[in-house]
Amino acid sequence: MLSQVKLIAEPWDLGEGGYQVGNFPVGWTEWNDRYRDTVRAYWKGGGGLLGDLAYRITGSSDLYAHSGRRPYASINFITSHDGFTLQDLVSYNEKHNEANGEENRDGNNNNLSWNCGAEGPTDDSNIQALRAKQKRNLLAMLLLSQGVPMLYAGDAIGHTQLGNNNAYCQDNATSWLNWNLQPPDRDLLAFVQRMISLRKRHPVFHRRRFFQGRPIKGASVKDVLWLNPGGKEISEDEWRDPSLHCLGMFLSGEGVDETDERGRKLRDDNFLVLLNAHHEDVGFTLPAFRAGARWSAWMDTSRDGGLRSLETYDAGASYPLQARSMVVLLERRGIGKKEEPNEAPL
Repeated sequence: MLSQVKLIAEPWDLGEGGYQVGNFPVGWTEWNDRYRDTVRAYWKGGGGLLGDLAYRITGSSDLYAHSGRRPYASINFITSHDGFTLQDLVSYNEKHNEANGEENRDGNNNNLSWNCGAEGPTDDSNIQALRAKQKRNLLAMLLLSQGVPMLYAGDAIGHTQLGNNNAYCQDNATSWLNWNLQPPDRDLLAFVQRMISLRKRHPVFHRRRFFQGRPIKGASVKDVLWLNPGGKEISEDEWRDPSLHCLGMFLSGEGVDETDERGRKLRDDNFLVLLNAHHEDVGFTLPAFRAGARWSAWMDTSRDGGLRSLETYDAGASYPLQARSMVVLLERRGIGKKEEPNEAPL
């Protein structure tokens, strides 16, 4: 009965040496708060984070590979039972725990949150739209990162605790989920469902082994390739540039290097993930890895609901990457013909 039990650590304890993320042995997985903090800080607009972000969204090999563990040792999360809900993460700069009866002294003060221009609920449509986009950014990154995504109950339907980040003592509407969904909540739920479908159908988004960054035999690309907005492989100096907030991640379907349950080699489509946490738009040059290749935008968080834009771009063209947005593009391998990926349309 116990042989298939999944051992998941919440790897913190009191006292000196209590921080144990990355130190558990083979057989254990861990809540990865390094992932949480880096992803929050990046989408908040923090600088100098690209190197750490690359580690986090590819499974945190710096934390888990040394002990022989795999990407699934990393339990990735944005929010959990402690702290802000996702809605509150994009709606409050400060905690508001007065209702807990401790004069707002309880709860964490370091939430890496951003209210997008107003503290708490607002009727400003621009702020509402930005908050919705930020939630799509955070959820899409979580669901398309290597490792195991952990989604906090209620985040997919816009649950708010009105800024209370320590609501363990609130057995009332503060912590109860409201299943009477409003249209924006239904849109967010549909977006999460599409991201889960994309992840499940494409092994390139849930590899069982870490990326190697080495060229693939018989191909001109690596299993993962990091790109700057000019469409070129990012340089060492750019990794350390605090002013650079934009990054491209090419994922090779030929580089999965794994087999299915019948021992057949897994192959997948090639994907390009574009990230821009800056407050300005960026023209991102789409790379050309094979003759006649084209790229189709399948998801763009800057669009209402994150729906795919349907546009197809030639390799070498500039994609209009909007401020504070994330895009997933699929490589089309034919010339002048329609080619569908191995999944239903998003």
